[in-house]
Amino acid sequence: MEHVSPAITALFAGLLVLMILGLALEEKIHAKKSVIVGVFAMVALFLASAFGLVHKEPVEILGHSISLPVYIPGVDWEVIAIILGSSIFVDVTSKSGLFTWIAIRLTKLSGGDPLRLLIFYGVMTVVFSAVLNNVTAMIIVGTLSAVSLRKLGRPDKLLGFLLVEGLLTNVGGLLTLISSVPNIIVGNAAGISFVEFFIKASPYVLVATALTIWMGAKLFRIEPLANDEARAQAAALVAGFDENDGIESQGFFWFGAATTALFIAAMATASITPYIRDLGLGYVALAFAAMALTRFKATADQFYRAIDWDLLAFFGCLFIIINMMEHALVLEAIGHLLGPVMALGDMAGPGALMIAAAAASSVTDNIPLAAMLAKILGGMNLPADSTFWWAVIFGANLGGNITPIGSASTLVAVTIIHKNKLPMSFASFVKAAIPFAGVQLALAVAYVLLVLG
Repeated sequence: MEHVSPAITALFAGLLVLMILGLALEEKIHAKKSVIVGVFAMVALFLASAFGLVHKEPVEILGHSISLPVYIPGVDWEVIAIILGSSIFVDVTSKSGLFTWIAIRLTKLSGGDPLRLLIFYGVMTVVFSAVLNNVTAMIIVGTLSAVSLRKLGRPDKLLGFLLVEGLLTNVGGLLTLISSVPNIIVGNAAGISFVEFFIKASPYVLVATALTIWMGAKLFRIEPLANDEARAQAAALVAGFDENDGIESQGFFWFGAATTALFIAAMATASITPYIRDLGLGYVALAFAAMALTRFKATADQFYRAIDWDLLAFFGCLFIIINMMEHALVLEAIGHLLGPVMALGDMAGPGALMIAAAAASSVTDNIPLAAMLAKILGGMNLPADSTFWWAVIFGANLGGNITPIGSASTLVAVTIIHKNKLPMSFASFVKAAIPFAGVQLALAVAYVLLVLG
């Protein structure tokens, strides 16, 4: 690469800052994130070409020289494939009624006891966030919480339930490599396998889930039923729920259950399965999406229309932006700024990086942050087991629990809170969430440094 002047680097850094501000003010400027990032991607590409930072060069693919646009190689197509395939697969299998069936069965199993219900719903939120995505998990569990507590005559506990569930979506987002987008981006850059990710993250998720539920029960005074009469009355009320309501057919239900189990198993073993290991997790996700679509082979277009194209376009443009920032040496400059943090060593360094990542993620989209830090850390040739990778993963996910705009799932939680006419302003959310986020982050720092370090 030719020499890049400090002025050009500063210009591109300014573009990056403006883009991040645009994403932070997404709702106020009434623009989709794909449009915001797309505009900045086009400007960055034009300036990169004007300043001679990029050159069209042939790419060797399977022994053939192919001429590609300069912005194509910069896109992480593995990440795009994982998100696209997983979202289609989850969308299809969720229509089998499997996840609603699980939710209602747990509700009936709780006997209508508020504390037991909070425990069951909390664990279910974490598992659904790991297997589905945190927004879908929040919608399913949050909606059921409102229905259940109203039927039990305890709507006063709904605010506590919804807040705890919203916070647990981001804890559950740490459980597997595909549970959240930052996991996919950082895990892919670090070369962390699905199984390794689960083994290292699950102990933290288990303890953080228990602590979050315990704190929620104490702070919102969610207590077990006092006597046998109250327990019998509550059990009779929840017994009226029918878990089979959302099941179109038993065949499709078992198809959804079987393919979901196979999907998780395939993701877990992709790195050691012959042939599949060469194709990657993106192939596995797309293959299972195709398998699931066979159930709706004549009407598959309904699922294509439901794809979150805004998210996919956002990712494509974001990777282009990050690639241009690399050419303009902006990432190198940010890497130099991170130098003092990295120089703190393997103990204080990851802790400082995690807190900084969490703070940044609380006020803007955590995806650009994860993408930039993944690219910077990747350029440092850190090993896959470096605690700096895990600092970014934990910080980017848990930062979403500090403010209602920190993650999509906490925003959904607040939306459900307002829909049920419960009081919850931005400031009141932060006030209620800070104790939880503080404990979760303190636990994460200790876990990454003392257990993973």
